[in-house]
Amino acid sequence: MISSAQEQVLYQIAQTDTRFVRLWFTDVLGVLKSVAIDPVELERAFTEGVGFDGSSIEGLTRVYESDMVLMPDAATFQFLPWRAEDEQVARMFCDLKNPDGSPAAADPRAVLERALEHAAKLGFSMRVHPEIEFYLVRYEDGTIVPVDGAGYFDHVVRGGGNDFRRRAIMMLEKMGISVEMSHHEGGPGQNEIDLRSVDALSAADNLMTFRTVVEEVALREGMMATFMPKPFADGPGSGMHTHIALFEGETNAFHDPGGKYQLSRTARCFIAGILRHAREISAVTNQHVNSYKRLWGGGEAPSFVCWGHNNRSSLIRVPNYKPYNPQAARIEYRAMDPAANPYLAYAVLLEAGLAGIENDYDLMPDSEDDVWALTDQERQVLGINSLPNSLQNAVDEMRGSELVAATLGEDVFDFVIRNKEKEWREYRAQVTPFEMHQFFPLL
Repeated sequence: MISSAQEQVLYQIAQTDTRFVRLWFTDVLGVLKSVAIDPVELERAFTEGVGFDGSSIEGLTRVYESDMVLMPDAATFQFLPWRAEDEQVARMFCDLKNPDGSPAAADPRAVLERALEHAAKLGFSMRVHPEIEFYLVRYEDGTIVPVDGAGYFDHVVRGGGNDFRRRAIMMLEKMGISVEMSHHEGGPGQNEIDLRSVDALSAADNLMTFRTVVEEVALREGMMATFMPKPFADGPGSGMHTHIALFEGETNAFHDPGGKYQLSRTARCFIAGILRHAREISAVTNQHVNSYKRLWGGGEAPSFVCWGHNNRSSLIRVPNYKPYNPQAARIEYRAMDPAANPYLAYAVLLEAGLAGIENDYDLMPDSEDDVWALTDQERQVLGINSLPNSLQNAVDEMRGSELVAATLGEDVFDFVIRNKEKEWREYRAQVTPFEMHQFFPLL
């Protein structure tokens, strides 16, 4: 049975010279995957799905149960604006199913959908507004270097970054992704583009599209884009500050005009939930060894588990941009980086916050100090813990987390643990240029 949304997609394709339809999905690590089908196959894809070998994709399934099915989500249909008009190519995100039609246990999109269903049972929907930082680089004499030497909010005359952001935003908006603002960030060649607030599933889909668009435009401009959390040792890291709000229908559940900082009890419990489980979810929101070089490398990256009003040294910040607009009430989670799988990261953040609401967690006092400037003893007195300082530390915390295990499901949870342990072992085995420079002349 074809739905009205699917009929609309079939109609759009019939009215254009569409050559291919790309079916997009992600593996557990958040790497975008794609298969192209002929438009004549799309109606059958809507009703029956498209089969593929899931055992060949990171973390999806085991060899002896490898058959999986892609089910296109018609609501995500868009044409790819970087393809020539005489050879139109469209894309849709897909849900992963087992051959019997049940959701695939290791589908990252399904992990987030389960968390959103949990929120819906409590009467909430989740909206997300990400601020995505990344570097634009190029090769010079075999070395990767930033494309410019500018800093925060700098306007670079005839700068490639200015033209790049304009072209990237135009492509994003052609794909239905609204951009709030863009600017040069603090590091040489570092940029930021902020997307407007949308529902959490659309936000995760948008982020996967965003990374593809940014990489595509960069290549066309003779540059490369990197979403590494810390690509340069002497430059600031790239974060993905994530603004979150829960809504009850059209009402912002985080807003209370009589509450401190106009925060409702729901918002305070949600913050308390994320803070209590912050160490456990770090291996998901910050999934690579390089992530912890950003978190502990300075440059306003959060290293400690605390919250504050307008305090950029805290893990969770309560912004104060529009204090008289109830719809704008939100929190900003500052640890997440752009290399995360957004489906899994949003799911663990939501479930941690919901745990705070359901269990009525008390919120620790907010921090008004520059947390980085405090001594270890001062932070201990204030009850401020640190985030994990390495991937191994984060995996150890995650391994004992009932909340993360329940959120991800057994298959995804076990794969993430195994994969991150492997990444840490391989990282530890490296002999770095620092070691050669520091020790080779002496030992």
